[in-house]
This record gives sequence, C-alpha cells and structure tokens, in this order.
Amino acid sequence: MRLADYLDKGASLGPDAPCLTLDGEARSYGRVVEDSRAVARALRRSGVAPGAPVGILSANDPTAFTCVFGISRAGAVWCPINPRNAAGENRELLDLFGCVALVFQGRFAALVAEIAPQLPTLTTLVCLDDESPAVEGAVGLRAWLAAAADDPDPDEAGNGRPGDLAALVGTGGTTGRPKAVELTEGNLETMSAITLMAYPLERRPVYLALAPLTHAAGVLCFPILAQGGEIVVMAAPDVGGFLALAERHRVTHTFLPPTLIYMVLDHPALDATDLSSLQCFWYGAAPMSTTRLAQACERIGPMAQLFGQSEAPMMVSTMSPADHRRPDGSLAVERFASAGRPSPLVTVAIMADDGTLRPPGERGEIVVRSSLVMAGYHRNPEATAEVSAHGWHHTGDIGYLDDDGWLYIVDRAKDMVISGGFNVYSAEVEQALMAHDAVADCAVVGLPDEKWGERVTAAVQLRAGASATAEELVAFAKERIGSVKAPKQVVFWDDLPRSTVGKVLKTEVKARLAL
Repeated sequence: MRLADYLDKGASLGPDAPCLTLDGEARSYGRVVEDSRAVARALRRSGVAPGAPVGILSANDPTAFTCVFGISRAGAVWCPINPRNAAGENRELLDLFGCVALVFQGRFAALVAEIAPQLPTLTTLVCLDDESPAVEGAVGLRAWLAAAADDPDPDEAGNGRPGDLAALVGTGGTTGRPKAVELTEGNLETMSAITLMAYPLERRPVYLALAPLTHAAGVLCFPILAQGGEIVVMAAPDVGGFLALAERHRVTHTFLPPTLIYMVLDHPALDATDLSSLQCFWYGAAPMSTTRLAQACERIGPMAQLFGQSEAPMMVSTMSPADHRRPDGSLAVERFASAGRPSPLVTVAIMADDGTLRPPGERGEIVVRSSLVMAGYHRNPEATAEVSAHGWHHTGDIGYLDDDGWLYIVDRAKDMVISGGFNVYSAEVEQALMAHDAVADCAVVGLPDEKWGERVTAAVQLRAGASATAEELVAFAKERIGSVKAPKQVVFWDDLPRSTVGKVLKTEVKARLAL
C-alpha cells in the first residue's frame, strides 16, 4: 500500500462521500483523487523524479494534505515540515532531507524566502494559496497545476514496494542536531494494519484533526481513509472549536496529546457537549496523568492509548477503550499507568546495558522488533547502527513488562535522576504531583547538588484559579512515593516550555532552573 492507495481505497467505497472537510466545506473522495493526480502531473513536469524528497510546509489544510497523495502518485517522498519550528531548524531539515521541491502556505512566505537561498537542491517552490507569492522563483498552485493539466498521469504501476521510502520525518532538534527517519511504505502499512486490528474502527468513521497533520494526527488519517472515513480538519488549535466540531460532525475518532486533553477537561463547555458519537479518543506523545485519565474516561468518552515514536510510528503498544475498563464496566485504574500491551505485529523486550534481555518486572531499555521499525536514519549510518545494537531497535525509554504483558514506561533514559545513589524516574514523580487537584502540569528534572549528587526538582504549572505551596506539594508527593523520590525543590511557573507538538521540553526546564 502506497499512501495514495489509502485514499483510492476510500474512494472505491463511494467517490461522492466526504473525504476532507474544513469550515463546513467538504471535498469528496472523487475530488481529492483528481486533485492529487493533478499534483502528481505537476511534480513530474517540474522534474521531480521517483524517490525525490518533496517538503510540505503548512498548517492543517485540506489542500496541503491532498498534496501528500500527489507526492505518492509521483513516486516521490513526503517530507512533512512543521511550521512551528524555528526557521533554522526547518532549513536544517530541508537540507538533510535533500528536498528538491517545497509546497508552502502563503503565511510562511517570509520563512521560505529566508531559507530557500541556502538550499541549492530546492528548485521548485509552490505556494498553496497565493498566486503571487513574495518568494523569488515561487509559483502559485493554480498556475503550477494548469501548466501540467494536459500531461499524462504518471505511471503508478511500479510504485508501492514495501521497502520504498514513503516519508522522511524529522526527529526535532531538542537534544542536538535533528535526524531524519526513513519510513517505508511497509512501515506505514504495518502501522495502519495495527490501528485497524487494535481499535474500534468501522466503515465511514469521522476523524477530527486538531493536532498537526505533520505528526501523529496525519499518519492516523491513513487507516481512516481506508475505511472511507471523513477527515474534519481544524486549521488552528482551539479547544472550544474542537468540542463544537466533535458534536456537530458526530466525530467518532480523534487524537490529542495529554496537554490538550487537560485543556478539554478544564473547558466550561465540556459537560454540555454531546460526545456520544465518540468510539475512540486516542492519546499519546507524552505520559498522561492517571488521575486526569480517569476523569477523561468518565467525562469525555472512550479513551485509547498508543505508544510509539517517529522511528516506530504510533503503534509499538496499544490500549483500546475496552482495556481501560474491567469486565464489570468499572475503570481499570490499576493499569492506567501502563502503555498498554505490545501490538499484534510488534515484539517488545526489556534490555540491560550489556544486551541481555530482562525478565518480567525488571527495568531496562524498551527495545522493539517489527516491520513497524524504520529503515534507518537518513544519511546517518552511525546513528542507525547505534539504535539497532544487538539486533533490536532501541527506543531510549526505560520500562518493564509485568507478568501479564502490560508495558510500563518509567522514564526516558536521559531523564532519569540519580539522587543519593538511588535511581529516581522523573515520570513517576510527575504522576504523583499530577494527582494533586491544583496541578495542571509539571516537569521533574535533576539539578546538581553537593549532598544528593542530583536534586529532584519540579517545575509546576497550577490550574487556573488554584493555589498550592511548595511544602504542600512535597508532602503530597512523599505520601505517595516516599521521601527519596519526592522533590527536594518545587518552583511555580505560569507555563512550561513546550515543543511544537505540545511536549514539555525538559532541556529548557533544566536550563532555566540552573540559572
């Protein structure tokens, strides 16, 4: 299955059915198929050869997402570029990808004008929504498509081998220079198959995309399309708008990171919103407070966890809505801290530093074997070899498997704090603090300390209108996890530094605290 095949599969179930919807305007499957063919013709006329990388720099937009399928039809490689990244990081990614073409929204013309002259391989620039873009050498979408309108469609017969590259995805530069993950058609087919196997997904689902289509929200669209589903696109994040659209469109599926779910839970319109159509509300990309998860199950609807990473997209382990409840219907809170069970097409193990595998209950690095795992890091054989040591893909996460096969992630390896000779897992401390009613979010890091080696330190963001003291939160944590793990220092911030997809940036937290 190529990326375009998911669209074509949905079209085969009814070309007149709604495919991509924005602001109440629905584009049918038939229209999106034809528009994607036009993009493929224009790419070929522009000299984009099969296997060439093509970047898309856009906020959530149906036209931009249609271009993904045109890139696939041309046999090229989709390179999603997050517009929230800094200009320097996007220049670095486009250079690393080796992009020969870039499709961009007009609002990012200044960014493109700044970085394009530094990218000699970038020979085709297309503006989605401005026919006179303020970028030297760029052309508007309509004119670009019209120039190739009479050209034959590219021959798609040779596309779609499992090992063919489908996408190059940047890992981000929060821990150093960004890397480019090579995702094959087979990787994304495995991810889509697991999604269809592990979660409730019937014909004609309705998926609401608030989170960026450049990340998890985008790849989750492919199994939705294969079922002839409708993608309701939100151009900009807005929690009130999210709730209104979920009710209006009778949304069945959606995905949000925990930070945005907390905002949904705190929104005054939530309890008056009809969310009875929801079948599967995915959460992931960061650890979620078990206390808030219990609230979400009761007040929002069927919650469904997924755990993965760019290198093994989305579905290393899964936890369906049914897994969140016991047979009697009560909440299975005892497993809310887990990341679910390893997916049907994935083998998960726990590895010690010497490469030996650890038994149930013992902690170590989470390692993976599966056709879900990337082909490697683009142009980086050293990093590929390192992450593939001992014949397993290394996630960089510390965790364990219990006797029943539930996977627990206790921390990122780099985030573990060694205090007084004890390993303190920051995620465990964060869970304890998040159980306090006044805490909206928090980040725990280790700071140098003469007595402890590292001092467990928490940066806390309180909920609107709530109050708490540092002493109160330390005592609260001690009751739950003991004095060794409880923070020695608590500071209060109005907001925590976050990445473009909502993850708390602990490197920035640590840098600010160290000042």
